Amino acid sequence: LVVVEAMKMEHTLTAPRVRLLTQFNGLAEGVKFLVDLRAELLTFAKNEPALEDLQEDLRRLLASWFDVGFLELRRITWEAPAALLEKLIAYEAVHAIRGWDDLKNRLDSDRRCYAFFHPRMPDEPLIFVEIALVNGIADNVQKLLDEEQERLSPENSDTAIFYSISNAQRGLDGISFGDFLIKRVVADLSAEFKNLKTFATLSPIPGFARWYAKELEELGPALLLADERTALETALDGEADVDELLKTLLANDDWSKVPELEAALKPALLRIASTYLYSVKRGIRAMDPVAHFHLSNGARMERLNWLADTSSRGMHQAAGLMINYLYKLDEIDGNHEGYTGEGAIAVSSSIRNLSRKTANS
Repeated sequence: LVVVEAMKMEHTLTAPRVRLLTQFNGLAEGVKFLVDLRAELLTFAKNEPALEDLQEDLRRLLASWFDVGFLELRRITWEAPAALLEKLIAYEAVHAIRGWDDLKNRLDSDRRCYAFFHPRMPDEPLIFVEIALVNGIADNVQKLLDEEQERLSPENSDTAIFYSISNAQRGLDGISFGDFLIKRVVADLSAEFKNLKTFATLSPIPGFARWYAKELEELGPALLLADERTALETALDGEADVDELLKTLLANDDWSKVPELEAALKPALLRIASTYLYSVKRGIRAMDPVAHFHLSNGARMERLNWLADTSSRGMHQAAGLMINYLYKLDEIDGNHEGYTGEGAIAVSSSIRNLSRKTANS
């Protein structure tokens, strides 16, 4: 009797529109329709309270349906259906796939691509990760993706580099399963290749540009240490103003083609980026969204890489800087608990020490 009454109460408290939306689960393309519907609502609901309520109802409904226990991990190879491969090209959100040759390179024998799928959307990847099997931790994404690079036998590699993680369905924003994806893939790779000793990323720093612009506006000349300013003035040799250079730094990459200027900027930008990544927070979490994602998953900030992404996007986003996050299997759980509980960031001494250097130090 108690169970019956509880079911009646649940039915009464459930909004009629939620009961209607739930029925789409029984239709062939019903779940995909709702995922796409929420993607549109995320765009239009910001200034419409009624639509925002509907969007939130959909989020809760989809979160229950897309529990990680229902998801299937699949490796995607070059032999996959063309329709699926086309979706990889369309959904890639970190390093654009330039065509079929580029995609084939990313699915070659020394590469791996894994994705999560849902039984009600069997032909639609939800999130996918691209991995390169190499020796040593990679420090440049253009070299990593170079189609002319010599292929390394996976059995001879010692490192798995996670260089791109893309959410494929905007309608599932806010429903997290990326952390489960990484752990599952690490487990699968460890089982397949006993020679793999290191699992790391080569990650962008997407929030750097906005933060840098704000810091520059607030601090002005104080953004640089005295020795950094002197080095830049020497490199410019009176041909340009240091402060003007800082203002236009992310708008163009001309400076990277002048060896003296590039060398003078390197220590300053490495220090400023280290400060952003390690010391700048929103509450207890790292300000940078990619940093927050990997730290939440138990990774450690390992190494900043200079001119690691010289594409237009990479230069405008973070002056070409990229970072390696290291996943040490015996430290993941401890790092995760420390970060999610207290905001403690696992970090290498090089990044930590750079972030401590300020204009007042």
